[in-house]
Amino acid sequence: MRKAALHNLGCKVNAYETEAMQELLEESGYEIVPFSDKADVYIINTCTVTNMADRKSRQMLHRAKKMNPDAIVVAAGCYVQALEEKREADDSIDIILGNNKKKEIVAVLEAYEKGKTKKEMIDINHTNEYEEMELSKTAEHTRAYIKVQDGCNQFCTYCIIPYARGRVRSRRLQDVVKEVAILAGNGYKEVVLTGIHLSSYGVDFKEEKDDLLSLIRAVHAIQGIERIRLGSLEPRIITEEFAQELSGMEKFCPHFHLSLQSGCDATLKRMNRRYSAKEYAKKCELLRRYFEHPALTTDVIVGFPGESKEEFEASRKFVDEIDFYETHIFKYSKRQGTKAAVMSQQVDEQVKSQRSAKMLSLDEEKRKKYENYWIGKEVEVLVEEETEIEGKHFWIGHTKEYMKILIESEENLQNTIIRVQIKNHSQIIH
Repeated sequence: MRKAALHNLGCKVNAYETEAMQELLEESGYEIVPFSDKADVYIINTCTVTNMADRKSRQMLHRAKKMNPDAIVVAAGCYVQALEEKREADDSIDIILGNNKKKEIVAVLEAYEKGKTKKEMIDINHTNEYEEMELSKTAEHTRAYIKVQDGCNQFCTYCIIPYARGRVRSRRLQDVVKEVAILAGNGYKEVVLTGIHLSSYGVDFKEEKDDLLSLIRAVHAIQGIERIRLGSLEPRIITEEFAQELSGMEKFCPHFHLSLQSGCDATLKRMNRRYSAKEYAKKCELLRRYFEHPALTTDVIVGFPGESKEEFEASRKFVDEIDFYETHIFKYSKRQGTKAAVMSQQVDEQVKSQRSAKMLSLDEEKRKKYENYWIGKEVEVLVEEETEIEGKHFWIGHTKEYMKILIESEENLQNTIIRVQIKNHSQIIH
């Protein structure tokens, strides 16, 4: 039996595709082994969202070839899709597998061994086809991430992803429902709907009128699923109808990751983000009107080209005022091929680090403030895994708001939903 090892880099969409490729290989008779083991085939699903992601992709490809020089090393995904000249020059790569070609992993490996192919790519920016892949199980035993959408039409000036993933392509609603029903039958209680630009789900449908809200309704009706969570959203999707309807769904988790990137209007304009700080704030107010203390999380870039001291302070002040549960901070990373890469007034790396430190300090303060609200309150926890601390037996799970909770118990609580009173901060872990 041939051995295959897979390694994923990057987003939840990539993780979904990696697990789908693993299922295809298992069905074809491959034995899946840890990436650190000697294997006949190594598959690295690469990422290119930042320079660091590029570096990690190259490192993993080289590590695979070093572990077994005779193995077939497959470079899949965004790094090889976007950076043609780099992938062609890398001797550690045996097979190049672009986006929208991952479902063909087994056939590509067979063709390579017959000496017929080394590269499987399409012009990702000129395809309307959604690559249909599916899962019956995932690495997690209680929560399943479901890819429902691919591609992005936004072209933010800092982002390479539209060039690596192509235009918006949505998965048919009935195909999503079918997969979620299978996962529910296999015991999964929570699903996370995810995509490259999830808010655009359905905009490419010509005859169907399905959108993200109708997809959530359909998943909500599936027996066995007890929680529905969403991946990253654009603030413009938060309307009165959207918030009101979701608030009436008992399975819906009030955890909203609304991508911000900057709280300064001038910076947002240079980023091509298509909303103002004031508009963003109104969306947060709307969610707080319909949900009791929802978890609002976000992403912020510091050191974007042209970001002055005053612009950074405006962004920091805005983040302070919104009171996010968590803010993920990124130092601007120049991506070749994007408009921002050639903008004037690139910010010094030391300045980026200083601004990042200030934002991280604010994030820590806001996280504690959010968690303080829940001390003494009873919450619903989906129990996911067990652990031992100082000789005592504990279980770990998440609330609907995605707070990670520690529960002391000798009972087997795996994959159960229980109510727990949060007595102190030591029960909330990170």
